[in-house]
Amino acid sequence: MEPVHVAIIYYSATGTIHTLAQAAVEGAEKAGAVVRLRKVAETAPPEAVGVRPEWERHLQDTAGVAEAGHDDLEWADAVLFGTPTRFGNPASQLRAFIDTTGPLWFQGRLADKVYSAFTASNTAHGGQESTLLALANTFYHWGGIIVPPGYTDPVQFRSGNPYGTSHVVGDGPPGEVALQAARHQARRVVDTAAALKARRAA
Repeated sequence: MEPVHVAIIYYSATGTIHTLAQAAVEGAEKAGAVVRLRKVAETAPPEAVGVRPEWERHLQDTAGVAEAGHDDLEWADAVLFGTPTRFGNPASQLRAFIDTTGPLWFQGRLADKVYSAFTASNTAHGGQESTLLALANTFYHWGGIIVPPGYTDPVQFRSGNPYGTSHVVGDGPPGEVALQAARHQARRVVDTAAALKARRAA
């Protein structure tokens, strides 16, 4: 059977979500998937970006990461979305990309795929769960199959978020627990997508 195709589509301002996305790539590839790592376009004006040197630096450091397109969604059997939380919601940059997908949705091209999401906030209780739940609202409309990590691996009892991998930026860069959680979530997504793909091929 052809391997599972996984698109990991994210927005990251200063690098935290990018780091989690890279860990998800590792987990998905280890599970046997073919992976596309894609960032969404930066829509913030240069004057806003320029206020934070780490924001400007991250844009430069990830200049070589391809931007997400509709073809990535169509190609994928499973999609993991990554976003920082903004007042308990996904970042506007990711929403801007998602809001262009109406034509694909209308043709049913986003249905029956596996979806999952991960996030980060500056503080504990900073809207992580509501951000992931807000993304799930989109997956419902698409007719997607939502696969959360749950408490399906010992690392989940340490990371503590069954909705999706999350990190508190105020504690520093993602540590090994968050990275392991991202790898586990991606593996779970791949395993589920592979089972569905095998069943459809049978």
